[in-house]
Amino acid sequence: MHRIDDEQRRTRLGRRHLLAPSERAASVVTVADAVVALHATDAATLYLSVCARLSEPGVATVDRSLYEDVSLVRLLSMRNTLFTVSTEVAPFVDASNARAVAARERRTFLKHLREDGNVLDEPWLTETERATLSALAERGRATGGELSAAVPALRTKITVFPGTKQETVQGVASRVIRLLAADGRIRRDRPRGSWISSQFRWTAATPWPVTEPAGARTEMALRWLRSYGPATEADLKWWTGWGVRETRQALTAAGAEEVLLDSGATGWVAPGDLAPEPPLEPWAALLPGLDPSAMGWTDRGFHLPVGHRAALFDRAGNIGPTVWWNGAVVGGWAQRADGELVWRLLSDVGRDATRHIEAEASRLSAWVGEARITPRFRTPLERELTT
Repeated sequence: MHRIDDEQRRTRLGRRHLLAPSERAASVVTVADAVVALHATDAATLYLSVCARLSEPGVATVDRSLYEDVSLVRLLSMRNTLFTVSTEVAPFVDASNARAVAARERRTFLKHLREDGNVLDEPWLTETERATLSALAERGRATGGELSAAVPALRTKITVFPGTKQETVQGVASRVIRLLAADGRIRRDRPRGSWISSQFRWTAATPWPVTEPAGARTEMALRWLRSYGPATEADLKWWTGWGVRETRQALTAAGAEEVLLDSGATGWVAPGDLAPEPPLEPWAALLPGLDPSAMGWTDRGFHLPVGHRAALFDRAGNIGPTVWWNGAVVGGWAQRADGELVWRLLSDVGRDATRHIEAEASRLSAWVGEARITPRFRTPLERELTT
């Protein structure tokens, strides 16, 4: 069996994820497609991930793709997580993941309505969604609060998990809006605040064209292998949230080829993707929490030393801001309240690496400007650095 060692995997990561300076992109869409999907749960993460890979980083460049030409869209999809993808990739993400997530969200909400013991039911939800869409069409864009003011039904409260320790009273507005977004009938527009804000306005959207799920999974598997391969079946299963059968069927349909990894495990690459990658120039990167290059695999042993995990992950398994050197995670970084970027190396990488890291920190500070970034999921090292 053809073997691809860890050094080759790190070289592939630096080139295919556009992290080496010579590989940086001019287009936000190019960046999104290079990593297939960008984590968007934390608003700042999206901008930080994109700009780390742009030759000319800037907030306005990302804003233009999200809100003007709308070449990037946010979808609740893999692992029931919010991702941002290009409009080219969106129909495949929708069919392979987002449709199932939307259906599950709707079933769960209808279950809560039934358990509440009142007269709310599926016809009520249908009418409330219709009224919400009508109110949004009149305004063009609106916040959740503005929609609630316009649609009385959105001000309804229900009791969830009645009779249990988790019993609580919730408003329905956020749940109804979440369902409309999951169905692709509305989308997030510009936030109320700056680019680091997660309080979005909403605007109408057109659902994605119907795509056959199995074919969409094949396309997603092929794109993922080109960006993250070699990787294991377990890696793809975890990243997508698919079942074992769906994952294996997608790998087979994509024509994935087996390779041997340094760990002894069987990995998979896209068809014909066996040639060695030429070496890259030395490179450093400061990547945000939940960056795709850190979250692309369930087994990160080829780029993340086991001893670094406790400092860089929270208890739920979310990785925080990381410092990279030549394809490996060597430390973490944070921004203090006064705006200073600070980092700590967890690996001994030498003076040359330190100079590259300092240059990247300066590059990051230059475009971030006056913004203050606090990761949504805070890790031990990030907290320590900001104390």
